[in-house]
Amino acid sequence: MSCRDPYGYALTTSPAAAAAYSRGLLDVLRLRSGALPSLASSVAHDPTFALGHAAVALLGFELCAEVDVQARLRDASLHAGRATERERSHVHAVVRHVAGDSRPLVAHLASYPLDALLLSTAVPTIAFAGVTEVPEEAWSIVERARPAYGDDWWFTGLLAFVRQEQGRFDEAMSLSCASLSVEPGAGHSAHARAHAHYETGDHEAGLAWMDRWVSGDGASIDSLSHFAWHAALHELSLGDLDAVRRRYDAQLRPEHGLGCRALVDTGSLLFRWALTPDASDVPGLGQVAALAGRDVLERPATPFLAMHSAVTLLAVDDRPGLESLARWAAAHQHPTQREVVAPLARALGLLAAGRCSQAADALAGLAGQSRRLGGSDAQREILEETRIAALVRADRLDEARQVLDTRLDRRHSPRDRKWREQCQRGLMRSA
Repeated sequence: MSCRDPYGYALTTSPAAAAAYSRGLLDVLRLRSGALPSLASSVAHDPTFALGHAAVALLGFELCAEVDVQARLRDASLHAGRATERERSHVHAVVRHVAGDSRPLVAHLASYPLDALLLSTAVPTIAFAGVTEVPEEAWSIVERARPAYGDDWWFTGLLAFVRQEQGRFDEAMSLSCASLSVEPGAGHSAHARAHAHYETGDHEAGLAWMDRWVSGDGASIDSLSHFAWHAALHELSLGDLDAVRRRYDAQLRPEHGLGCRALVDTGSLLFRWALTPDASDVPGLGQVAALAGRDVLERPATPFLAMHSAVTLLAVDDRPGLESLARWAAAHQHPTQREVVAPLARALGLLAAGRCSQAADALAGLAGQSRRLGGSDAQREILEETRIAALVRADRLDEARQVLDTRLDRRHSPRDRKWREQCQRGLMRSA
């Protein structure tokens, strides 16, 4: 009998390597720690296993893991010739994706929708940045795969994440709970539920559930810092800055060994915390910037990382770094880097230079394009909050209040209400 992965696709390798690969794949789908060691074990069992090499390269590229990505891609390509057509297509998709062309990956999924590792890669989630320009493109990939998966617990969680992005929050909650009832440690499902709580302003219940899950069924999750970020975002929205500080100290300090998540989770939290009314003694982002390094800050691998690099450079007042990022992105082959990242870096450069009104206008002009950066609405809100701060610093308080009114119409937030009240008091003083 041939070796097969958890979704039934043939694996051209030994039983021991196939078992290790399947463990690694399921750990990726659960967001459980141990995925990379299992996948690396698969190629230790069988150095000619093309899919094992490709998976290790993919995780190294996407998750900033300590992997010689190019070496793994060379071995995957070398040994793909002895594999099945599906495996050859999979390897080609990974090679091209790492090179910056994800079209073969999308085409691969049209033929092999049950290739769960690549479907996970295609959709922006905790684990992967996604491969599409706008969310609707990712949604269509998931919808096309739906008949192949049925009520599979992992796919149900992925669909829940799509539903919350579509604003269908009741469906998202129902789907995520259904998935978690089958697989209580399903990280993607828990992530979708976390977003549904946040986007509906259900901060108290969302925070209580999150704290229970991460200390119980989700304790083995590899991306705990991101769930800590979600919890801290609830606390920030509630205006409980003492709780934010405790969360940061316990779970999100950059020295906790968070890797590139320190930039995405810790950095963004510190930035938004510092913008919060009455915030004081907020730790700086110097350590986050140092851990990220100049290459990540000024030459980020994805537009999503670029957004976080840009706000980090702003936070540490690195105007030359913002200029370098803008020049690099403007010459990039990826259109989102050229058309969104470059003007974003220039807008934040204006803010760093004290040209706050111009910066606010530039950020407003990018609002419609920011979805192309990837990530979630909750993550991209950092740009909207930066615009509010720029408007306040430019003394354009009525416009800042209008943006905050729109946010409050969308979601309950004592933090935003307090921010709005400060704008209103400023307007009354100047009247």
